[in-house]
Amino acid sequence: MKNVSKLQAVLDGRCPRCRQGKIFRRPFYSLKGFDDMYELCPHCGLRYEVEPGYFIGAMYVSYAISGGVALVVGFLLFYLANDPDGWVYAGVIAPLMVLIAPINFRISRVIWLHYVAGVKYEKGL
Repeated sequence: MKNVSKLQAVLDGRCPRCRQGKIFRRPFYSLKGFDDMYELCPHCGLRYEVEPGYFIGAMYVSYAISGGVALVVGFLLFYLANDPDGWVYAGVIAPLMVLIAPINFRISRVIWLHYVAGVKYEKGL
């Protein structure tokens, strides 16, 4: 198999150890089962959830992503829409947070596995 960079593995939702096996069973746009993860990496057998509640820490990553997106959209509304009323901010940002929730859920778990879990890449695995 070809070498995959860490960034490619994160963006594609691949295992942090082998960078080959997928973490999630279905694509992110599949609303039914968007959160369905493999228990073990299909390629190298790495257990993704090492203990119950392991991904609670990924909520902090998710919170940071949501806050960043809301902040950027808020600034865009402020400058491009000439500081509209508060209901406009809420009416744009709240539905956007709902729309990005499946993507945010997945990317926060993948980031948690790749950057916080301490799993090292093993080339040729």
